[in-house]
Amino acid sequence: MRRVLAVFFAAALAVGLSACAEPGATASPPAAAEDTCPQASVPLASLDLVDDVRGFAGPSTACLSSHAITPVDDDTAPRLPVTVTDSEGREIEITDVDRILPIDISGTIASTVFALGLGDQVVGRDSSTVFAGTEDLPVVTKTGHTLNAEAILELAPTVILTDTTIGPKEIRQQLRDAGITIVVISSDRRLDTTDELVTEIATALGVPSRGEALIARLDAAVDETLAEIAEVVPAAEEDRARMLFLYVRGSANVYYIFGEDSGADSLIDAVGGVDVAAEIGWEGMKPMTAEALVAARPDVLVMMTDGLDSVGGIDGLIERVPAVAETPAGINRRVIDMADSEILSFGPRSADVIGAIARALYAPASATPESAK
Repeated sequence: MRRVLAVFFAAALAVGLSACAEPGATASPPAAAEDTCPQASVPLASLDLVDDVRGFAGPSTACLSSHAITPVDDDTAPRLPVTVTDSEGREIEITDVDRILPIDISGTIASTVFALGLGDQVVGRDSSTVFAGTEDLPVVTKTGHTLNAEAILELAPTVILTDTTIGPKEIRQQLRDAGITIVVISSDRRLDTTDELVTEIATALGVPSRGEALIARLDAAVDETLAEIAEVVPAAEEDRARMLFLYVRGSANVYYIFGEDSGADSLIDAVGGVDVAAEIGWEGMKPMTAEALVAARPDVLVMMTDGLDSVGGIDGLIERVPAVAETPAGINRRVIDMADSEILSFGPRSADVIGAIARALYAPASATPESAK
């Protein structure tokens, strides 16, 4: 089921992103953290917390304390060749990782490769990979998130790590036919699948011990962040924020609700919110209906920043989707947005992402952009 949802998610995002992007365009890079998130590293409990997380009015933006990816201390050299069975059941032999091309729809594979300490061997990037250190890498996706075979062949990668969120598959086959080693990684992006993702990538690159070190670091960071969030989550479920993830692309007239097994539910659960999509039986990612939105009665809408911008902000969202005005979130203009390249990029930044969403939810004064105050 999750594999089917991942493919569906890729199709939905590809339609929306291709409709609002110019050829060669990349996701909007997040602003410098030191300029927009002065309290991103401050313990959550010590910030100015709202008294009523359900009744707070006004928008906030979730942002990270840093956009850099810190590599693990382990510098064990890759042990090659290695043979793996990828997520499509292909048995792949990897003999050379000197020129790595990591590409997916969220930039998660690339961030994982950098976290494994192999960033210097990365030769290109997808349009969602915009974290520090990748600025000068050539982009190999054209309109939206479509692979550009010519651009990839020019880079002469020795191994491509990708997944089914980016394509089309015919391009992947064309690259295989050209002799390039391609490993298709699992597309299941959730907080609880991060360890498996790291293991897949580290194994394929011949650095299993680096993968183990990264998993240990990530698990510790997530546990610490979850414990920090637990201190401020209302004890009674009826006092917890009712949250809904809304994916929109205004220029393409795309409006989706992300429900169970979409990854968004994992994010909402992690910050102690109530996933209202689950209450109305919304599974996966499906086109939004006014009836579903009103029935869900969200206190908080969670959105991608570029998606919110694509409809002209909160006012434009309400104008295009009048049902939003009938929800507590619409009445209170309560929208939490986060950079498209970060919000669902479960991987090396999982702990930072859930921490940022939690700050925007429980301490919105520390995250609210100046233009919205």
